[in-house]
Amino acid sequence: MPLTILVVDDDLGTRLSISDYLELSGYSVITANDGQEALAMVDDYHPDLIVTDIVMPQMNGYELVRRVRQQPIFRLLPVILLTARTKTQERILGYQSGCDLYLPKPFELEELAAAIRNLLARSQIIQSEYRFSHKENLGGSFPTKEMDTHKSLSTHIQQSHLLSSLTAREQEVLELLTHGFSNADMGNQLHLSPRTVEKYVSSLLRKTATSNRAELVRFAMKHGLVD
Repeated sequence: MPLTILVVDDDLGTRLSISDYLELSGYSVITANDGQEALAMVDDYHPDLIVTDIVMPQMNGYELVRRVRQQPIFRLLPVILLTARTKTQERILGYQSGCDLYLPKPFELEELAAAIRNLLARSQIIQSEYRFSHKENLGGSFPTKEMDTHKSLSTHIQQSHLLSSLTAREQEVLELLTHGFSNADMGNQLHLSPRTVEKYVSSLLRKTATSNRAELVRFAMKHGLVD
């Protein structure tokens, strides 16, 4: 059964070009004109991923993502924000709303499809691990309270180990990255070249086993790696 992707954009041409390309790529595609219509479709169809514009009538993309993330069942639903807005503050709003990837317009459909494949693959892995963990917990021998304590201690040890593996410079780059700084902005702040900054970002992606900056930011915030 093909995975379902919800495409949200008030521009008919953009909506059709994305949906046609994704259907040819083997996905099942549903579309919405604005955030309000999309929110209802999320509840009805439970899509596997959302691709949405930001500037739309009724409800914009930021609000759509926030509303979707408020529902526990959709907290891990991959979301890609598409927009012509490229300012740092606007990217920050995108990440704060809960998006996984911020893709500026204009973009190549091939690039969008590659991003979708990557996010869906990771989403399937995460869901499989969650189901396996949930099944183990149901059949495990630990009492609930002891299991929670064991899990909390394990998580704390993992966080401490990860923090100790980061260099001081990597921690500085990670902190700036969570505030939406570009490579050039971080370079100016830390007196480094953008190329050197990119090397630190690549190292952070490797150490956290994340595949893009959006995932890295969410990982850092979730695991308390930044203030």
